[in-house]
This record gives sequence, C-alpha cells and structure tokens, in this order.
Amino acid sequence: MLPTRSYLDHAATTPMLPAAVEAMVEVMGQVGNASSLHTSGRAARRLVEESRELVAEALGARPSEIIFTSGGTEADNLALAGVLDARRCADPRRARLVVSEVEHHAVIDTVEHLTRHDKAHVTWVGCDATGLVDAAALAEAIGGPASAADVALVSVMWANNEVGTVMPVAQLAQVAKAAGIPFHTDAVQAVGQVEVDFAASGADLLSVSGHKVGGPTGIGALVVGRDVAVTPRSFGGGQERQIRSGTLAVASIVGFATAIRHTVAEQATAARRLTALRDRLIHGATQVPGVAVSGPWTPGDWTTRLAGCAHLTVEHCAGDSLLYLLDAAGIECSTGSACQAGVPRPSHVLLAMGMPAERARGALRVTLGHTSTDAEVDAFLAALPGAVERAQRAEAATWRTAAT
Repeated sequence: MLPTRSYLDHAATTPMLPAAVEAMVEVMGQVGNASSLHTSGRAARRLVEESRELVAEALGARPSEIIFTSGGTEADNLALAGVLDARRCADPRRARLVVSEVEHHAVIDTVEHLTRHDKAHVTWVGCDATGLVDAAALAEAIGGPASAADVALVSVMWANNEVGTVMPVAQLAQVAKAAGIPFHTDAVQAVGQVEVDFAASGADLLSVSGHKVGGPTGIGALVVGRDVAVTPRSFGGGQERQIRSGTLAVASIVGFATAIRHTVAEQATAARRLTALRDRLIHGATQVPGVAVSGPWTPGDWTTRLAGCAHLTVEHCAGDSLLYLLDAAGIECSTGSACQAGVPRPSHVLLAMGMPAERARGALRVTLGHTSTDAEVDAFLAALPGAVERAQRAEAATWRTAAT
C-alpha cells in the first residue's frame, strides 16, 4: 500500500484552484474563436478581454500591456529575443544582454542561444552569498554611458525559483532606466507570494505563468510597456498586439485570470500562513546534523525570501538520493528547478552564490502552497532524518567503491 502523499513541490506547479477549474469547465463547453466576427466569436473575444482586464488589475498594469503566451518560458523567450532584435534593428550597436547569473533556464538558455546563433553578447551579473543581485552589481555590469550604448536589455528575476531570494526590482529597474535600457523581470515565482506591481516597479517587461498561481498549465503572459518595441517570434494572425500570433486559448485564459485574481487578492493572508509553515520546516530540518538552509532567512519575514520556499543543503550526500528516499516515504519535493530535474550537476544558482560544488550536490528544494498543511510539514520532518542517514550511507559506499 502506497503511503499518504505530501506534495511539497509547489514551485514546480501548484494544484489548480477550484474556482479556476469551474470557470474553465464552463467556458470549454462554449464554441467560438476569439478572432471571429460572428456572435460566437465576439462572445469568446469578450471573455478574453474581460480576463485581460483581470490579469492587468492583479499585476498593476494596463490591459493593453498584457500579451497572453503559452507560459512563462515563452514569455521569457519573447522578451529577450524580441527586444534584442527590435533594439538592434534600431541601433546595430545594441547587441549586448545584461543578465543575472541566477536566472531560470528559460532565460539562461535563451541567452546562450542568442549568443551562439544571433551574434549577441552577454554580461552576467553576479550575486551575493544569499542569491541577491543588488543595484551596484548591475550598474557595474552595465558600465558607463559609452558601455551602456551597446546594451539591448537587462533581465533580472523578481524572485529566485530555487532559493526564494526576493530581488530589489525597483532599484534594479531604476539603474537600467538611468542608463536608457529596457528592464525585464521574470516574476513567475513572485506573483502571489509577494506584492507585484508592474507600474510601480519601473519594469518595462514582466513574465508570469498560470500554473504557478493556481491556474492551468500552458498559459501565461508577458507584460509589455506601451513604449517597448518587441519583434514577434511567431507569425500568423498577429492576435496579441502584433507581438504574438496564435489562436487564443479562451478557456485557459479564463482559468488563468480567475486564478491570478484570487491568488493576488489572498497574497498577504497566504504569505503569513506559509511563512509560519516554512519557518517551522526550516527550523526542524536544520536540527538534523548536516542540514543547512540556503539563501536569506529571517523567521517571520517573506519580503527577502518567498513565504513558501525552504531550500536546504545536506552534506555528504546527493540530492537525487534524498529525493527518491523521501518520495518512497510519501514526500514529494525536488532538488531544484523542475526543468532541470535528472541532470546530475550542481545548481547554477548555488554555484553563483559561492557554494562549493560538493555541498551544492546535496540540494533539496521544499516549496509550500495553498494546499500545504501542518500535517505535511510534520510528515517531512519525520521522514527527513532517516532519508539523510540512508543517503549519506549510500554516498559513503560509493566513494569507498570508487577508491578501490
């Protein structure tokens, strides 16, 4: 008989909110392409535009700034590649991207593709030991006025998807603005956990994903300021402000809008509850010998570390071993970004923070969400000591075998 499951991987995806499911099911029974001019098409268009208004209100943006995408990955790709192309067409010197070292792979892999195939250049911005990218580091990476003239875009995430560090986005955006450079932020993990206000932040572009806020997978948005030029990466109907073509997924958009409205409205209340759970989890886990917390941690605070994120490292063992042992005990978590699961190398985020590679191998990301309970935290804390002991024994045996 399988053990009771405790789902502690909300940063990878969080269960859909019942209200979002209900809203989607209702719309899925209706026919109509939102680009059609007949009655059914106009009804579908009305649902899309009402949803656009809800998403805009939740993010502190104008409805015209919301570009629906297939998710956060497409939004990040479109922001970097689209702005680079538009800015370079206007001024061929602008071929440099300034990007933090701790970004999600949706950003990092896009940058690496652009440097290999589109003759772009990149300046990586480092972080401190907690994963924080500060304004001084960004200003140094951009350089003086002569150097800034070749920068197409700055991209720094709002909150890190592994260790949960919350970035000083308004300060970073101001540095980019002072240099005359558009600023993009991946806010996929931040929305619903901290206050995200696009207009107040000073950002020019912002990425968000539906399945991180209790909506469906396969839907998200790129918020694009009205004065920002973005070259499209897909072509066809030009449905989204001529920036992104494709038949609009009406039901998914409605589910996304329903979820983000609810999640943002409940953000402060949820943050207090999740912070208490997170703090109890971190405190209990770090009582196990060899277990330490990664990133910033001040009990009771969710402004410097996401409320639902508890990132741990365990010495003398591999994170994958821990994951499988915990999974066998009914605990579902991860070793880092779900998009990189199964890749046997230390996290680029932890290495950028200055953590030794050997220690970074023992990473465990435990993330909480709207369905998380005290009982799930208790189950994790009960299973952790045994999993750590067995994983460390397995690691020691591997080294002994290798030595012979």
